[in-house]
Amino acid sequence: MKKGKVLVIGPIGSGKSTLIKILLGIKERPVTKTQALEYANWIIDSPGEYSQNPMYYRTLMATALEAKVLLIIQDSTRKDVVLPPNFASGFPLVPIGVVTKIDHPNADIQTATQLLRTILPVGEIYYTSSVTFAGIEELKRRILSYL
Repeated sequence: MKKGKVLVIGPIGSGKSTLIKILLGIKERPVTKTQALEYANWIIDSPGEYSQNPMYYRTLMATALEAKVLLIIQDSTRKDVVLPPNFASGFPLVPIGVVTKIDHPNADIQTATQLLRTILPVGEIYYTSSVTFAGIEELKRRILSYL
């Protein structure tokens, strides 16, 4: 049995729930807006508001006590970052960055990587697509190696 979970954080619309659905192999359920912390198998999905409003940071910190891995999501089509610099260092978890939507026509992977590095100065970064599934298996293998 697996011990520990993966806490997934990132802004609204960054692809957290879609990525989680793919990682868990869920095909029949449509992706919906996450309204509260959702526990699914070995993953904890956090609402985007929790990353975008400092008032919720305490909730993320408390939830981190149940996790081993922190997955920070950066949408490759965004030109901004919502979390403060070095945010990942505030968690006693293994940090992993994920750049999503890498095959989107407006994707800017270099900028997304630079933005993600402000939050996650140290740690691996994976580049994923929910359309072609690029990077998904590698990411999943890495996450599960920590659990």
